[in-house]
Amino acid sequence: MTTLTTTASDSGSAAGDTLTRDALAVLQPGFDGTTAPDWVRRRLGEGLASVALFGRNVVSEDQVTALTAQLRAERDDLLVAIDEESGDVTRLDVRTGSAFPGNHALGAVDDPALTRAVARELGRRLSACGVTFDWAPSADVNANPDNPVIGVRSFGANTDLVARHTAAWVEGLQSTGVAACTKHFPGHGDTNVDSHHALPRIDVDTDTLYARELPPFRAAVAAGTRAVMSAHILVPALDPDRPGTLSRRVLTELLREELGYRGLIVTDGMEMRAISGTYGMEQGVVLAIAAGADAICVGGGLCDEGTVLKLRDALVAAVRSGELPEERLADAAARVRGLAAWTAAARGAAAKTAPDPGIGLAAARRALTVTRTGTAAPVTEPVYVARFDPVPNVAVGDQTPWGVAAELERLLPGTASGSFTGDGAAAQAVAAAGTRRIVAVVRDEHRHDWMRSALDTLLAARPDTVVVEMGLPRAAPRGALHIATYGAARVCGVAAAEAVITG
Repeated sequence: MTTLTTTASDSGSAAGDTLTRDALAVLQPGFDGTTAPDWVRRRLGEGLASVALFGRNVVSEDQVTALTAQLRAERDDLLVAIDEESGDVTRLDVRTGSAFPGNHALGAVDDPALTRAVARELGRRLSACGVTFDWAPSADVNANPDNPVIGVRSFGANTDLVARHTAAWVEGLQSTGVAACTKHFPGHGDTNVDSHHALPRIDVDTDTLYARELPPFRAAVAAGTRAVMSAHILVPALDPDRPGTLSRRVLTELLREELGYRGLIVTDGMEMRAISGTYGMEQGVVLAIAAGADAICVGGGLCDEGTVLKLRDALVAAVRSGELPEERLADAAARVRGLAAWTAAARGAAAKTAPDPGIGLAAARRALTVTRTGTAAPVTEPVYVARFDPVPNVAVGDQTPWGVAAELERLLPGTASGSFTGDGAAAQAVAAAGTRRIVAVVRDEHRHDWMRSALDTLLAARPDTVVVEMGLPRAAPRGALHIATYGAARVCGVAAAEAVITG
């Protein structure tokens, strides 16, 4: 083990101080870079029990494996977390697009055995890279099709479907020794605000909440999910004053006592504006632990040592002032260490399962819905791919490539492509295409007036256009050929490109 010098650039607590160690243990921070920073390695020796990886930390699987090995040289039972839902939200494949379809595509197939197999293969990859904790799956029922942040991250709008696939996903992932984290409790599917930007509010009665939102979480608990992530949403039927992440009624009374959950509760990112913009991060962290959370996710945006120390010191100060019971902090830290111990003991489980590297593309192919609405001839010549680009939500990010252009360029040499947005997109696409047939690629057409208008104009001018919808397929199928992929993972693009040619 490498020995690093401990520094005391903070409130003066020694590395052996139990309170300080517990405060560090409940934090799950991110960091910059593709190798382990000295400050992270030093804090691991002082009690930090978890770290989180984001897209900025990933270049290749070999590099991630080397990074996690560096970290575990300081603490062998370290929890290494990642936000790897597969599908649109991917960190491991941030530079290429995911090798696995996301939840909505799996829900469209509705074969729990397939969902289990996909999650198992994803778990094999994560385990091989040294990742032991995955902030997935999303168990949100996508009750609001205009939801700006969930959408294809959900298995669907049917509660029973979401419940059975949530359970299957948890079982598949955890069979490899990687802990699942079912999110976003008590359910983020009926929101019309992104909690990255503001505090969403769900105004449903208790009966609706219990019948629609909670069954997938009950199924996850029954399946043995090792962690549950809280949602930064205000649900007045449960707590009119505080969002779920900060609510004792939601986290302790509902999740722990009513649902009987005994595992780790982790917050969603605390720098999200729903919390930082209303309570402030330091007060938010104290309130979250007091409410029943065990681990604090931070680092998607703020990922420096100073932030970690401020949050640690806020927890220590809250205990010393009597605002936060010391036994609550100690219990939270013990749950973090307990999950770390489970993942350490489960190491090697992935090697006992047979690899299935083709499962992602096979699942994406099964998920496709292909509708021929016109009489145009099959595509046999190079085409022009016109991608209409919405602004991506923060969870998806803007680093991950998507679409069908790369695969069509491979299958039909001479194919060209371009990306368009806003007024004039259709005219620009028609002009750029020239005489080539157009493949128009959209994402959540129903949510973007400009996109719907652009497609109207494009189809009026070029009725033989092929339309590929890579978001929620809410609009009626149109175009000479309409292909719904139920997500924008790389494998969804490959499957769609094949369908463009085969019709």
